[in-house]
Amino acid sequence: MNLIKRKVLPLLLILTLLLPNLALADAVVGEVVVTLGADLSEQQRTQILNEMGVSQDIEVIPVTNEEEHQYLGNYISRSVIGNKTFSSAKITIGEEGSGLNVETNNINWVSEAMYANALITAGIKDADIYVTAPFAVSGTGALTGLIKAYEITADIEIPEEQKQIANEELVKTGQLAESIGMEEATELMNRIKEEIAKNPVESEEDLRALIQRVAAELGITLTDEELNGLVSLFMRLKDMNIDWDQVQNQIGKVRDNLGEFLNREDTQGFIASILDAINRLIDQIKGFFK
Repeated sequence: MNLIKRKVLPLLLILTLLLPNLALADAVVGEVVVTLGADLSEQQRTQILNEMGVSQDIEVIPVTNEEEHQYLGNYISRSVIGNKTFSSAKITIGEEGSGLNVETNNINWVSEAMYANALITAGIKDADIYVTAPFAVSGTGALTGLIKAYEITADIEIPEEQKQIANEELVKTGQLAESIGMEEATELMNRIKEEIAKNPVESEEDLRALIQRVAAELGITLTDEELNGLVSLFMRLKDMNIDWDQVQNQIGKVRDNLGEFLNREDTQGFIASILDAINRLIDQIKGFFK
């Protein structure tokens, strides 16, 4: 079950996708985009590019530690982000309908599904992603770099507020998981959304009461800080322009790309039931968030 939690439960964060659908108008199938942590040494840079199987003179997009703190500093402790950026990524644009495929090496904080969520958030549908570092790192630099790379490649600018809230939602669920457990945190977030979808709230007071009621029903005790954070997040979330049809379509792609892991006898039914529940929940939410 621990393997299931690490590999599958982060997929539920797909429900938090916050940005409008942005197409890669200038990208072509097979195009490769590489991001490198700005603090890699020359030797490490050579090592990473060789590992990715790309030319040493390929044009790369640097990702700095300052950028990591800009987008994640309000939500993750400085100890997780660190003061140097080493994680790097290779993005290969795929055929339409191929979905997202993510593989990582030496990344110990950001899961494959979290990277996939970041790309879906930016409206990216079809790509092969490889994230790596010269040694074990959190991987937050690559998460920042993936969004930056697609902004540059597609010649688009994602509004700052949308970048911030996407990162906040992703991180907040992970932080809740540390205190109440991954399954419990995911269920809490999903139940809040279900309740909002059925009974839209108009005021902050109504939302606070709703969150407290749902938490109590689940036997979860939230600290004042956690409760205030959820209230702030969901007040902002309900005003965002979410393309839920696109989100639902990408859930199907994630299902297809789970491959061998999904086909394991001990996980198949569990994962399939989760993804089916997400699809049903999105149908309920669509009317409210549109």
